[in-house]
Amino acid sequence: MKSPYISKKYWNFSKGQLAESADSAYQYDDLINLTLGDPDITTDERIIKGAFEGALNGHTHYTESVGMRELRQKIMELYLEDYSYSLRLEEIMVTTSACHGMWLVMQGILDPGDEVIIPSPYFSPYKDQVEMAEGVPVFVPMYEEEGYQLSMERLESKISTKTKAIIVNTPNNPIGSCLNRESLENIARIAKKHDLLIIADDIYTIYSFQEPFIPITSLEGMKERTITLGSFSKNFAMTGWRLGYVLAPDYIIEVLKSINENNVYSPPSISQIAGIYAIDLRKEIYDDLLDLFKERVYYAYNRLKLLKGVEILEPMGTFYLFPSIKGTGLSSKEITKLILNKAHVAVVPGTAFGDEGEGYIRIAATLSLEDLKVAFDRLEKLDIFK
Repeated sequence: MKSPYISKKYWNFSKGQLAESADSAYQYDDLINLTLGDPDITTDERIIKGAFEGALNGHTHYTESVGMRELRQKIMELYLEDYSYSLRLEEIMVTTSACHGMWLVMQGILDPGDEVIIPSPYFSPYKDQVEMAEGVPVFVPMYEEEGYQLSMERLESKISTKTKAIIVNTPNNPIGSCLNRESLENIARIAKKHDLLIIADDIYTIYSFQEPFIPITSLEGMKERTITLGSFSKNFAMTGWRLGYVLAPDYIIEVLKSINENNVYSPPSISQIAGIYAIDLRKEIYDDLLDLFKERVYYAYNRLKLLKGVEILEPMGTFYLFPSIKGTGLSSKEITKLILNKAHVAVVPGTAFGDEGEGYIRIAATLSLEDLKVAFDRLEKLDIFK
């Protein structure tokens, strides 16, 4: 909206297709909503009880602005035990979600005109957050026929004297793909060659179906040039707790801390208590969540393969699927609208995630097998898929 009372830098910001898909979904009482990456699983009862007891015991105040020391120590333990990766307290900052962490990072590292390379399709807030920090997003396409592995030739061709960072998201939202170790090592090599930062959006770490997850920051020579964004939302089914963290060299954490003192100051104390319990319980929680969502994803994958005009790669990670609907002859927006109005099933057009998303839709397998069955039974009845 253009108004003299609104900052000009926000005049061209409008509601994205991701939000539009979610909002428009509620027009039908029998809707099956497969748009949002919000697991239908309630947070583990032990985490809830632990946070509740913490609140009753007086943990209802501000914490250190970088997060509770005990939680940061737990994050240190997690990375050491799970990835043999050592951290210091000064290299950890707890944030009010990973999205908040990404906002802090962009504000902290970008000068006007600095470029950030974003593999595409991409999680839609990346572009907006770069632009809000007066940076310039530069997109590198990834293609289904290449297994969604990032082409090093295309990546390096996008690097200029203004390039500041490369965003790496694996397992990937929206694609459901994973970068293999060779790809990660090649990205690391290019970052070191051109003296670039890596911003690792490591949100779906437990949902790597074919190979163990590798934090790019753990590769040789990458700790000093990697900013890692972590979250409790997906790995612990804690979306509503709004709890994430940033791992970075201590001088970067100091800058983010200063910026955040003018924002929310510190994350919610009660959520941080929940995070402590979550990390302690992670080995039990991880297995249950991985088994559950892998079953759902593969169920949806097998049903998608039966639809005429639809093609899809075998799932590699996350709880998202990104099928091609090019064989139907419809655009992403057209088929999304048709599915919503005719089958009362809500999905997201691939174009919500960049130009490379045209010809695709994103499905979030975050509902029960029963709901997924009903959704695909409805889709199968549509003439376009027969």
